[in-house]
Amino acid sequence: MAIAYLLGSIPVGYLLVKLFRHEDIRSVGSGNIGATNVLRSGGKGLGAATFLLDVLKGATAVALGAWITSLLSHFISFRDAEAIAAVSAVIGHMFPVWLRFRGGKGVATGFGVFLVAAPWAALSAIALFTLVLLITRYVSLASILGAASFPIFAWFMVRGEKSALFIAAQIIVSLMIILKHHQNIGRLLAGTESRFGTRTHERKPA
Repeated sequence: MAIAYLLGSIPVGYLLVKLFRHEDIRSVGSGNIGATNVLRSGGKGLGAATFLLDVLKGATAVALGAWITSLLSHFISFRDAEAIAAVSAVIGHMFPVWLRFRGGKGVATGFGVFLVAAPWAALSAIALFTLVLLITRYVSLASILGAASFPIFAWFMVRGEKSALFIAAQIIVSLMIILKHHQNIGRLLAGTESRFGTRTHERKPA
């Protein structure tokens, strides 16, 4: 859990923008450290890199966490170890100790953790995300529907035993991602949510 949390808590977007643009991404646009805000701030390459590295850290956290657990304990199944690591990594991304527990919304990292734990379900969810994004151009709506769909895809696509812990982890991660989008949900309902492709350099109010 500790290893997965620490890997998940690496604030990729914050570090990349700080390194290459000497800015604090938390003071730009929505103030979020995720790929969407990095992209909207004008950093296409940095946005893509943020997404890919957030996926990679999530996948690494689950693979490494489950492998270490399998070496140290015979009381937890490998699949349950993956589930625990998945939740821990996403919590780390959303609440990183390095940024006073103010992190991202967990979409890319959530995709990464389940790309290892339930690959076909994760790919199906990201396909739905892409479809909704292409149709509506709302990243938030695509993220919410993608997250909500994942447990359903996993139920039908994951082979073998699906323990209660494994199922619970899927639901917990999906709910955390949706809840992290509560402000976006309000803007979607009010019709004020920004569409993908909107570029902003506006500073977040202090």
